[in-house]
Amino acid sequence: MPEHDVVSKEDWLEARMTLLAEEKAFTRKRDELSAARRALPWVKVETDYSFNGEEGTLRLIDLFDGLSQLTVYHFMFDDDWQAGCKSCSFWADNYNGFTDHLRARDVAFCAVSKAPLEKLLAFRRRMGWQFRWVQSPGNEFGRDYGVSFSTDDLAEGKTYNYGASPAFMPELPGLSIFIREGDDIYHTYSCYSRGLDMLNAAYHHLDLMPKGRDEAGLKMSMEWVRLHDEY
Repeated sequence: MPEHDVVSKEDWLEARMTLLAEEKAFTRKRDELSAARRALPWVKVETDYSFNGEEGTLRLIDLFDGLSQLTVYHFMFDDDWQAGCKSCSFWADNYNGFTDHLRARDVAFCAVSKAPLEKLLAFRRRMGWQFRWVQSPGNEFGRDYGVSFSTDDLAEGKTYNYGASPAFMPELPGLSIFIREGDDIYHTYSCYSRGLDMLNAAYHHLDLMPKGRDEAGLKMSMEWVRLHDEY
């Protein structure tokens, strides 16, 4: 017998309906939270950021690709790394093929990293991804949006995720949202750490499984994750 309650179909249905009421309440609360997120004030972007892309030198407004909204994934890939972060790659596997759906709702998508463009594009080919990926030379963009830290930053104890934890690596993950009105660009939202969980469809599927994410016995929660061609 499994080490879990085993009941009749009728008893299971009763328990399921109790949980369904909680799930519905959670969904309504999530809708409220999403509305509160959209209601946050905006900050005008004053810096004229420059990026290296397949088309050449790009400005932040170019990443919108003519649309009014932009979501940027801050992908961990430092200059001297030979491959992208395996955790960011786990997230990026969820982004492949969804950009057309975003564009249908006036949203452009782009990943931004510190590493040289040729490294980013080679790794993208290896992983079979199609989304836009650009380099932030000097990584001023990453520093300004809370994901990149210099040696001095780390020594001084600079924090990550709005002060929730110390910055423990020069590159950390995040997501930033922008909107433009004409040539004016505004930053509306950024999230980091477990705030990124909502972007990972694989984790949502695992959360439905009897064993869940099954990470409790690991030294660190994502110790099991590999690049998808290394399993």
